[in-house]
Amino acid sequence: MTVKTIQILATSDIHGYIMPTTFRNDWNEALGLAKLATIIEEKRLEMPTLLIDNGDFIQGSPMTFYHQKFQAQEPNPLIQVANELQYDAMVFGNHEFNYGLQVLQSVMNQSQFPWLGANISTEDGKPFTKPYIVKEVDGVRLAILGVTTHFVTKWEEPLHIQGLHFKDAFSSASYWAKWIRANEQIDVLILCYHGGFERNLETGELLETEDGENQGYRMCTEIEEVDIIISGHQHREISTTIMGKSVIQPGTKGVCIAKIELEIEMDDQNTIHSISHTPALIYSSENTIPQSSVCQIISPTFEKTESWLDETIGMIHGDLQIDNPFLARVQEHPYIEFINHVQMAVSGASISCTALFHDERGGLKQAVTMRDIVTNYIYANTLKVLRLSGKDILLALEQSASYFTVEVGQLKVAESFLFPKAQPYNYDMWEGIEYSFDISKPIGERVTKLIYNGEAAKMDEEFDVVMSSYRATGAGNFDFLRNRPVVKEIQIDMTELIADYLLKHPSIQATCNHNWHVQF
Repeated sequence: MTVKTIQILATSDIHGYIMPTTFRNDWNEALGLAKLATIIEEKRLEMPTLLIDNGDFIQGSPMTFYHQKFQAQEPNPLIQVANELQYDAMVFGNHEFNYGLQVLQSVMNQSQFPWLGANISTEDGKPFTKPYIVKEVDGVRLAILGVTTHFVTKWEEPLHIQGLHFKDAFSSASYWAKWIRANEQIDVLILCYHGGFERNLETGELLETEDGENQGYRMCTEIEEVDIIISGHQHREISTTIMGKSVIQPGTKGVCIAKIELEIEMDDQNTIHSISHTPALIYSSENTIPQSSVCQIISPTFEKTESWLDETIGMIHGDLQIDNPFLARVQEHPYIEFINHVQMAVSGASISCTALFHDERGGLKQAVTMRDIVTNYIYANTLKVLRLSGKDILLALEQSASYFTVEVGQLKVAESFLFPKAQPYNYDMWEGIEYSFDISKPIGERVTKLIYNGEAAKMDEEFDVVMSSYRATGAGNFDFLRNRPVVKEIQIDMTELIADYLLKHPSIQATCNHNWHVQF
């Protein structure tokens, strides 16, 4: 008997972060694909290797925004990097569709590797791309099957996915896993799922609906044909074993790479007698040197992005900087009021809601640059104006009020907004109405005041409300918004709208009218 070892290396949710920076202040952070490329290069010297990306690769950083806005007709630098690293396959993440199908098709055409999408089909029922591929590595046949969370249709602008159908991810994965086992002579089946886990991985406790956004736990326990599950989407760092399957999720922005090492026991006739696999996460550090060839490819776009980010476009009088994100969600902050005012100004709506997207210090400095804007408003949202009833607004406020809980006399973030994935972006703050939350009351009964134009808002009265395109889809457990009438759509990225507003109003006075309150 002889024992062979091969490895699968996997990235996920890179979100356009190639260089080791979040584009804020530090230019040598422990993240970015350029550093992971060094690790990949080292690991490839150890044993035969497959390299897979699990989605959300081309969108999400200031550099991807710059490329799309200013040099979209040029070759995509991220795909140039992926080609240089010789990825064996990529899977579609939900954010791959943010720039529309024309851009995505161009990206696919530039790729020297296949994109996998087993649950995505065209209007005539044909596969959008290959559902799977089979790779032979050192005499071992491995199938790579790719599926994407079918919640893409809930989040994405309809024009961006026009003509595409997203089938249930679990059903598609189950069907194709059985088909592959029956029709392909394979030794290992790898399921790459751009989605996460709906249950606690240790206890099995249900955290969200099983037919919803994340179905990873069900895939682990019910699809027997699968050996390895590469997951993503939730930005968690997971390396574990469930029902004999190696399960990994390598975080986001290239903080680490997943490794699944396979040991294959073979006899003298090269007949495989056993295969075992072990998952692990390998982290980069401040001491990891970015790979030079990757830096060379990305540097022209990166340097242009850096220059663009530091251009001053407006001045703030007062304070729009956020030192304590949690406190900014408890007591209205001038930055939140400013974003709502921008949304109201560009849309003409009298009511607006927005969220603070992350839990880091932020806001706008006195001299506002594009770096300030894109590092605070980090998602590629446009705006929609919906016609809502007073009852709809009340329901939306109650949903946001569920963000909080009280423990031992202290106001805290509810666990459902922290686990399995932090969701600070699903707590909205409103302008154009006056309202109050009492967190000591049961969920669903926490709105104690809702006033419009000095009077209690009537439940059957209609209001025009501007919000992000993401929220207008009903995402974030705001399902009742999904089918409400759309009064107006503004098909311009919100970061561009903020920049344009500052160019038209280069001197901004920070204000805060404290139109809402949270008590407990």
